[in-house]
Amino acid sequence: MKTILGLDLGTNSIGWAKVCVDDNGNYTRDIKLGSRIIPMSQDTLSNFDKGVTESPTAARTGFRGVRRIRERALQRRERLHRVLHVMGFLPPHYENAIGWNREEATTYGKFLDNGEPKLAWEKQEDGSMRFLFMDSFYEMMADFAKYQPGMVADGRKIPLDWTLYYLRKKALTQAIRKEELAWILLNFNQKRGYYQLRGEEDEEDPTKREEYYELKVVSVEAAEEGKGGNTWYNVTLENGWIYRRQSKIELNDWTGKIRLFIVTTEYEKDGITIKKDKNGEVKRSFRAPSEDDWGLRKKRTESRLEDSGKTVGEFIYDHILSEPADKIRGNFIRTIERKFYKKELEAILREQSKHHKELKDQNTLVNCIKELYPNNKAHQDSLMKKDMIYLLITDLIFYQRPLKSKKSLIADCPYEYYEYVIKETGEIKRQGIKCIAKSNPYYQEFRLWQFIINLRLFDRTNDKEITSEYLSSMEDYTRLFTYLNDRKEINQEFLLKDFFKQKKVKMGMEKEFPIRWNYIEDKEKKYPCNETRHELLAALDKAGIDHSWLDDKERFYRLWHLLYSVESKEEAEGALRKLNDNEDFVNAFLKIKPFKKEYGAYSEKAIKKLLAVMRIGALWNEDDICEQTRNRIQSIINGVIDEKIKERMGRTFSQLSDFQGLPEWLACYVVYGRHSETTDIQRWTKPENLMSYIKGFKQHSLRNPIVEQCILETLRTVHDIWKEAGHIDEIHIELGRSMKSTADQRARMSKSILQNENTNLRIKSLLMELKNAKEFENVRPYSPMQQEILRIYEEGALQELTKEDDQYPEISKISQMAQPSAKELLKYRLWLDQKYCSPYTGKPISLSKLFTSAYQIEHIIPQSRYFDDSFSNKVICEAEVNQLKSNMLGYEFIKKHSGEIVHCTMVGDVKILDAKEYYNFVTEHYANNRRKKENLLLEDIPQEFLNRQMNDSRYISKKVMALLSNIVREEGEQEAKSKFVIACSGGITDRLKHDWGLNDVWNSIVYPRFERLNKLTNTENFGRWENKEGKQVFQTSLPLELQRGFSKKRIDHRHHAMDALVIACASNNIINYLNNESAKSQEKREDLRKKLCDKNRIIRKPWETFTQDAHTALENVVVSFKNYVRVINKATNYYEKYDKNGKKGIAEQKGQDMWAIRKPMHKETVFGQVNLRRRVTVKLKDALEKIPAICDKELRDYINNLVAKQFNKKQILAQFKNINYRLNMKYVDKVDVWQFSDEKDPMVATRKSVDTSFDTKRIATITDTGIQKILLNYLETKDNDPNIAFTPEGIAEMNKHITEYNNGKQHQPILKVRVSEPKGAKYQVGETGNKTSKFVEAQKGTNLYFAIYEDKEGNRSYSTIPLNEVIERLKQGLSPVPDANEKGIPLKFHLSPNDLVYVPKTDEENEIKMGQIYKFVDSSGTTANFIPHRVSNLIYNVDKKIAENFCNHEIIQNEYGIGSPQSKNQKSITGEMIKAVCWKLEVDRLGNIHKIIK
Repeated sequence: MKTILGLDLGTNSIGWAKVCVDDNGNYTRDIKLGSRIIPMSQDTLSNFDKGVTESPTAARTGFRGVRRIRERALQRRERLHRVLHVMGFLPPHYENAIGWNREEATTYGKFLDNGEPKLAWEKQEDGSMRFLFMDSFYEMMADFAKYQPGMVADGRKIPLDWTLYYLRKKALTQAIRKEELAWILLNFNQKRGYYQLRGEEDEEDPTKREEYYELKVVSVEAAEEGKGGNTWYNVTLENGWIYRRQSKIELNDWTGKIRLFIVTTEYEKDGITIKKDKNGEVKRSFRAPSEDDWGLRKKRTESRLEDSGKTVGEFIYDHILSEPADKIRGNFIRTIERKFYKKELEAILREQSKHHKELKDQNTLVNCIKELYPNNKAHQDSLMKKDMIYLLITDLIFYQRPLKSKKSLIADCPYEYYEYVIKETGEIKRQGIKCIAKSNPYYQEFRLWQFIINLRLFDRTNDKEITSEYLSSMEDYTRLFTYLNDRKEINQEFLLKDFFKQKKVKMGMEKEFPIRWNYIEDKEKKYPCNETRHELLAALDKAGIDHSWLDDKERFYRLWHLLYSVESKEEAEGALRKLNDNEDFVNAFLKIKPFKKEYGAYSEKAIKKLLAVMRIGALWNEDDICEQTRNRIQSIINGVIDEKIKERMGRTFSQLSDFQGLPEWLACYVVYGRHSETTDIQRWTKPENLMSYIKGFKQHSLRNPIVEQCILETLRTVHDIWKEAGHIDEIHIELGRSMKSTADQRARMSKSILQNENTNLRIKSLLMELKNAKEFENVRPYSPMQQEILRIYEEGALQELTKEDDQYPEISKISQMAQPSAKELLKYRLWLDQKYCSPYTGKPISLSKLFTSAYQIEHIIPQSRYFDDSFSNKVICEAEVNQLKSNMLGYEFIKKHSGEIVHCTMVGDVKILDAKEYYNFVTEHYANNRRKKENLLLEDIPQEFLNRQMNDSRYISKKVMALLSNIVREEGEQEAKSKFVIACSGGITDRLKHDWGLNDVWNSIVYPRFERLNKLTNTENFGRWENKEGKQVFQTSLPLELQRGFSKKRIDHRHHAMDALVIACASNNIINYLNNESAKSQEKREDLRKKLCDKNRIIRKPWETFTQDAHTALENVVVSFKNYVRVINKATNYYEKYDKNGKKGIAEQKGQDMWAIRKPMHKETVFGQVNLRRRVTVKLKDALEKIPAICDKELRDYINNLVAKQFNKKQILAQFKNINYRLNMKYVDKVDVWQFSDEKDPMVATRKSVDTSFDTKRIATITDTGIQKILLNYLETKDNDPNIAFTPEGIAEMNKHITEYNNGKQHQPILKVRVSEPKGAKYQVGETGNKTSKFVEAQKGTNLYFAIYEDKEGNRSYSTIPLNEVIERLKQGLSPVPDANEKGIPLKFHLSPNDLVYVPKTDEENEIKMGQIYKFVDSSGTTANFIPHRVSNLIYNVDKKIAENFCNHEIIQNEYGIGSPQSKNQKSITGEMIKAVCWKLEVDRLGNIHKIIK
């Protein structure tokens, strides 16, 4: 008995199926299936498909990075405190606020009691703050009196904090006080500039140049009306440029203003000539700067700073003097490089060292060094040779920790290692050498020699190899290497034309080169040559240096190593100057982007050894061959060689000089006695071997966390199947496209899928349009066949659309839409008609006859000869022509039937094109569809087509195949991929599902969901019962508006198991047949067809009752989910420490237990508590409870007078009753009182930028009532439309005229406001310092435990355990959920997301019915939500407005969240409250139910 395992691996899913074959080769009917799901958020999956690979922990790592930056800044401040304390520079109030007890590590050098005192401000006894540096402030005021006399005369306040900029300028030339210098030093520590790494500048595009401008507007002219109520304006700028833009708000007030622009100028490919439009105008576009343009602003600020010749502080101070109203941080000064700050501080300290002896006193320096590094003798000695300025600048304020090495992530070389002895034990340890960087010159040479040695040339006419005719000698190979070595990449056309001097000749109707190479023949496909050398040569060209400068191999290697390893711009500049002190040279090489961190398969040491036997001719040198290789070569010459290798070598070696030009596999054998792949070849004889591999698996070794997670879970699943089955003899596997593709390929695939989706929806809309038109008959919009024929028709018609066509803009736009309007569809239909021509007759095909029997879809390469069901292999032609063509290729058919007249029943006689007409027709009509054009002009099926389908050389595929091969490998099998691991593709799976009737099985499994939706919406929008071949079948459908992104296959997790079953039953013969392996031999292919197929080439089912058995097996599948409930784990922190002897070592951090929290504790937004005073109306009786809160002063005074006369509350009310509740002509039965939010509903607030979301309701949540009034007054002038009022232009207009909206009073510009909301469940960030007044909200998805308690009577109660409580319990070693609730009711069980529960109909149920199993989704408080466990995607999930179009009574927004917009529910489909009756199921990886908790 043979056990076959089928695996269908997706990004977050594993489908598996186990089938058995008896000794006679017949399948038994024993099927075992399963789907294992790895839960991932839709965002993660969507990003992965788009080529963005982020692990689930990436967000957490990002936040940790931010925390570390903050911690390092605090650590620098603490070290600076200690040095300033030793120097005696700190003011007393500041020094007293810092802990100076060295024994107290938590407070030493840090602020006590979590305070944050300001150095320049001292708190007085009465609570007021005193500014310490008033003398300097008055000096600054003298400057303002000189340059801004009006400002000083008006008595306008000048900020005291501006004194800092004055001091920074003053300190460059005059003495300042010690405390003032300490203030400056602490300020530099806080804002020290941006540390730019080499190559971090934006990629330079020579054809587009972006620049930052600040330009004055000269005039504004309204041009014409735009769309959506906009007006087009021509804005003339001071330099003569005209900026065209749309706006709903008049821009006349722009005149005379300076505006900020990012201007993009377009250039020709040479990067010098400016592009012009058809009117001869320069192609230039404008846009407002965004946050992403900080790099351009930075360049602009830096150039202005350099032009001024001033330091940063001086530059800012002088600008404040001239423009005191300007915003400095974030506007005038953006992020700039650190060197500017460093240069300024150095100048300040040099000047101040003349006035303060502490800055040059050796004893003070020694004391400071010992304070910072008491045990690090080596660093002490190093700093003693420097001065105090160096200590403050380089070692303290501008210290930058070097990046941690990521070497541990690089794989070890399979060949090379080094050994070392542990002195203490004498034990010999072996350490692998890391693999080479791909940019390394040795790797680049190695890869190029591989390409050249494997290059083969073939004659196109007879496919005979003719490599030796063109590369006949070693000199030819050397010449080819030299030619390619200076190039970045090469393709076939350029190599044949430029190096081999070939010219295209006429072959058939096409012009082709008479020879071809053995690599892929694709103009787009380029093979890398020496990319590193090419980049360095390009930089030499820019510097005007001859290429011979790189001929020195050692210098070439040093230059590469410098650029590869040095990331700091400053360090790189210094190192480049040592190589060549030439300004052009340094600038050219600084612009080279850092080389990608990609690695080869071998180490540099191994590559050098291999190159010694791979080089050829003049480039080969006997001296390069190491002693070890020489000994192996001698053994081979003496005949000591493996027979298999000898056979594969194909030639004899008799002397040392024969060992050159060796292919990689042979070079590995000659140098090391084996090929690298053999290191991965193992044979696991029992499941325990597999489990030990899983446990020893090195995390991140696959570089892709999502793929790595799936592969590991697959191996665990296979382990469990192996353990259960006893043995696995064969593994069939299909890897999802996204799994084995690179990030770039996934991004392209995602874009292509979106385009296909749009096309499919447009085609369906067009069919609906045709159905409603009178001249069209037999149109069935939901027919897949009609959708396909119309899609081919549209594709062919669009080939005719050119830019010269009058309708080009509109038609091309409609052709990209998913759902064009009725008017657009009519226009599109009229344009399409008659645009498609039959390729074999050249006759136009009328759209009105397209769906009749006159025309058929025709496979260019017939299905009988080659299985290709893609659109590039399909055309539409006359039905009779299709029959005549039969199983011939297109060109074959033309040659045989050229000029024949074919009678067509419905369209009359047509003439087959002759060979020349056909060639011209195809090249003209299919010029933009390369693949279809190639297929139409094929005279034979090329070998590349067959190789393309049979080989999958992608890394992930090879890795998975190699791992699974270890399970089924035979004794002595030496290939990395075992013959018992069979790869299957998606196309094959789809074909077999169709032929074996599994599509109907799937329909019968999922149709109840569609039928249920019909009942819920009271429509037939989701399908109907139809008679199909005498059977009643529910034909599912979906409204067009809901079809985007929908796939019927993907709505149920069991589709993974069904695909796995097909893969398991796809034999080698079937795969070979469908992969067209025997397409070259018609006889062999026909034999396979007879063996595998029934009539109409339908592949025979594995056994007679396969379809029914598959249906039964799928109905019994319990989907299993990988659970993520790891909340915390113990963390160990290691750090470098110097012992008392000055020896550096790694120490483990001691003290209390450290825990790493694996889940986000809260959302990013931090709120501050506010106590808002708001006016509310209450009865007079209630207002008397708090008389001071009454708003009306007259009423308040009147009541206070009564109180003073000893009136009690009852008497006061009686008094008001006597005066009829009227006071000063006003009714006072109800009065306005001030109410504070803390009394009723505590509030919190956070800052938000003003935008179009600020309608009247949202403005009411702003904490500042003054700002509320301004915004409301302004909004009223814009007809209460925030979409006009609060656009960027609208906000600018409001701020310009802000006094008008503030009752004539001045007000600061309003850009951000504090918005309040109820405190609700928000909690304090921490328990110390200002953390107690900061509040946060729990992050979505962090309620991980839902507890169900049950008393003796069977009454249940519920509770969601908050994450912070779970964390505290786990830290204390308790279970995450309390064993009893606060009332003492014991815990029944708890649920975590993705746990499964069973909903019984009665308490006595013994048999589990799979349809009654639900998955726990989430919880909040006592609410728990569930969903049927097999559901993977929803059929129906829309917003309320759209839902109204699909529902005839109650509005249903969601398939499961009835009465709710959420896709989950507390109740089962049959109405039971799930949490009240459910049983918890414990399910293993294979979907076996092990335990039921009732």
